[in-house]
Amino acid sequence: MALRILVVDDDPIIIQITSKVLSVAGYEVYKAASGPEALKQIDEIRPDLIILDVMMPEMNGYEVCRRLRGMTATARLPIMMLTAQESVEEKVRGFEAGADDYMTKPFQPPELQARVKVLLRRALTAEGGVAKLEGKVIAAFSLRGGVGVSSLAANLATGLAQVWNLPTVLVDLSLMAGHSALMLNLAQRNTWADLTRIPVEEIDAELVGELLMPHGSGAFLLAAPRKPADSELVTGERVTRVLNLLRERYHYIVLDLPHDFRETTLAGLDVAHEILTVMSPDLASVVSTASALDIFETLHYPRDIIKLVLNQTFERNALAQKVIEDALKRTCALVIPYATEMTQAINTGKPVVMSAAATPVGMVLEDLAVRISKEEHRKHQPEHPTLAWQRVARRLSQKK
Repeated sequence: MALRILVVDDDPIIIQITSKVLSVAGYEVYKAASGPEALKQIDEIRPDLIILDVMMPEMNGYEVCRRLRGMTATARLPIMMLTAQESVEEKVRGFEAGADDYMTKPFQPPELQARVKVLLRRALTAEGGVAKLEGKVIAAFSLRGGVGVSSLAANLATGLAQVWNLPTVLVDLSLMAGHSALMLNLAQRNTWADLTRIPVEEIDAELVGELLMPHGSGAFLLAAPRKPADSELVTGERVTRVLNLLRERYHYIVLDLPHDFRETTLAGLDVAHEILTVMSPDLASVVSTASALDIFETLHYPRDIIKLVLNQTFERNALAQKVIEDALKRTCALVIPYATEMTQAINTGKPVVMSAAATPVGMVLEDLAVRISKEEHRKHQPEHPTLAWQRVARRLSQKK
């Protein structure tokens, strides 16, 4: 049964746009043109969430919100204020009235869908206490830059979110020059820097959740700091704390790691269930990969969690796959074909699994999202299969 959302706004155009955006996402949408009309409908509709305009005749949104909070049936109902008022003072008034989130108009449909999903998930988990998960951590790593680590991480995170429609986070640990926000075309409003002002022991799941930025794929991003100086304040202990909290709330955590073994990198590698070691088909990259594999062995990381990924970053004069595998004495778990779509995806901030899923490289990356998923997810067809899951399932059936 679809979750119910009540949209309250005196502007019929806004109601129409909002309703369409939410209906496309699979929600059952109800409408009210005023506060009093919304309050009359509450008992009959019993919505799971309310989106509430501020500036309305008869009764403004703040008063409607206060009345909802004063009623037993709606005291904990998720409420989002959707308004053209974007001043800090107006936002504070909204939160003081009891709103859970505040979004300004005009809005981007993917962001509205993502925020609604977060509010509904929080409400559902709060009903019986927060359900702790055992999230899977997948790290993308290379000792050599320019081989596509950030591209792989961004496509994997968005791919997982689209395939399973489950809580997924991309964590940018390339703290000095993070590109994950760029890969997803997201502004760095919230970053790791916001967590450096708080004692490690006081960082909790709710705080981390507030800093995650929603993406249209359904994934979330914990972005690298905007200023290099802030990056120095992020410690290994802080990273470990945050990753452990994320593992309790999100099914998949994808790490975009830097090209070094500093303490924050090691904090990520230490908790990873899979380490995707990325290389390009050139001698320097192969040498760097060999060094990384030696260090992994020294650190006693299990051999079976380390997967080699060969990214064909150039079209000609590449080392042959067999030559690379013979040199490293390991086989490649994945080969990403050369594709101009990868460059276009970086320039537009639209991962290939979203902008070019039907291309060879899009299919490879989408299939990877399923291959690297939890066994419990791979074993069973989802109750409501996503379009991405259906595409992968068709390809797998054709190979049998």
